[in-house]
Amino acid sequence: MNLTPLVRRFFAHRVRTIQSYPEQGEMLQRQVLARLIRQAARTAYGERYDFTSITSYESFAQRVPLNDYESLKTDIDRMRHGESSILWPGKVRWYAKSSGTTNDKSKFIPVSNQGLQQLHYAGGRDSVALYLHNNPESRLFTGKSLILGGSHQPNYDSTTSRVGDLSAILNENASPFVHLFRVPSKRVALLEDFEQKRDLIAQETLHANVTSIAGVPSWMMAVLMRLMEISGAKDLTEVWPNLEVFFHGGVAFTPYREQYLRLIPSDKMHYMETYNASEGFFGLQTNPADKSMEFMLDYDVFYEFIPLEEVGCDNPTILPIWEVEAGRNYALVISTSCGLWRYQIGDTVRFTQVRPWKFIISGRTKSFINAFGEELMVDNAEQGLKAACEATGVEVCEYTAAPVFMDAEGKCRHQWVIEFRRAPEDLATFARHLDQALQRINSDYEAKRYKNITLQELEIVPARPNLFNDWLKSRGKLGGQHKVPRLSNTRDIIEQILAFNV
Repeated sequence: MNLTPLVRRFFAHRVRTIQSYPEQGEMLQRQVLARLIRQAARTAYGERYDFTSITSYESFAQRVPLNDYESLKTDIDRMRHGESSILWPGKVRWYAKSSGTTNDKSKFIPVSNQGLQQLHYAGGRDSVALYLHNNPESRLFTGKSLILGGSHQPNYDSTTSRVGDLSAILNENASPFVHLFRVPSKRVALLEDFEQKRDLIAQETLHANVTSIAGVPSWMMAVLMRLMEISGAKDLTEVWPNLEVFFHGGVAFTPYREQYLRLIPSDKMHYMETYNASEGFFGLQTNPADKSMEFMLDYDVFYEFIPLEEVGCDNPTILPIWEVEAGRNYALVISTSCGLWRYQIGDTVRFTQVRPWKFIISGRTKSFINAFGEELMVDNAEQGLKAACEATGVEVCEYTAAPVFMDAEGKCRHQWVIEFRRAPEDLATFARHLDQALQRINSDYEAKRYKNITLQELEIVPARPNLFNDWLKSRGKLGGQHKVPRLSNTRDIIEQILAFNV
């Protein structure tokens, strides 16, 4: 039975609302902020900053300070121990476990019941709505969706509170309707051991009619490769002939695109990028012909932006979305119905246009290399690798890079550790293509590379097979939403990874 036409009609109103964002964006965002402030006025945080007297964005910006995890940690700990109405009304049962801070191994991001519906699930619903709108021939609801997820555990000693990967929280709380159309089984989806989960997912879905897949590209590829091993098929179309879309997010898709195109050689296969994080669901690729995403403006999230060059300053400029400029990099700040107030999420975005507000994720505020004034962002690295791979026929699985501040000969450079799926015939040629591509993409990098005065040509260290997975596994971060750090301004991470490269 094909329910796709019925579902498309059900979602038509959402598409019209999203299409109204260019004209209604400022009004929608001001309404979101007013609603959030009104609902949280009687919380401990709302009383601390007198939310009842805040009447506009301007007074909100004057009254409420910028926050990061450290500044909210005490309040979040109170919530995790069962206290009510601290950052958001009522008790919050779920906490999404995310990568750690300077002082802690992990962050625990509150996920309220309202946030689940109006922030996280809203993005999932709109992903389907926009996909069906853009693909009128879709038969998405004739089959199942393979959705990867993580696991969850008890929160402290509480019997009513849990912590875990956001994907596990979404899976646990999904409606029965969603479970009718998804695989694997809930028992398998929530397993903690990723290697065991990968094998069981491959076995469960081998003979299923899978029409869509959703998850982080790196972990999804691991599952699909295992499926290919079990099936003996030459490509995925032999296993799932009706597969038509991959909803992907979590990491940049650029390094994986060619691998997926080869694995799924079908002209009916589509790829849709999403911007979902532990803190919320923020953006969607609304136009298949445009790789940038669009901020969703009527969810339970109010957006602000700090110009990248002012991140870390004592009094940075902070702009609402209706005041940003195209072509500039900004750090993202959010206020949400999960109790995150003016929270610096750590991501950086570059707007490709405004009205509608379209963007790409350009990196992380702590994931870049600027040891010598080169200001190399993750987006630069992804584009450079793509160009080098196209020029040499190489495929990259994973990578990380960091500066070499001064070697024994007094030379400075960038050092890359790269795990290849298809290795270059000549590593030096690949390195040269990558270096030249980065110079074309980034004028600051080009200036520092001029005549090798500041920076010498980059160095590539080939990684043994499964190096990055082994490193993640050693840190208890295999599977789920965990990511390999791409760029770092220090050598802490790359030295750990190099120690495993034996």
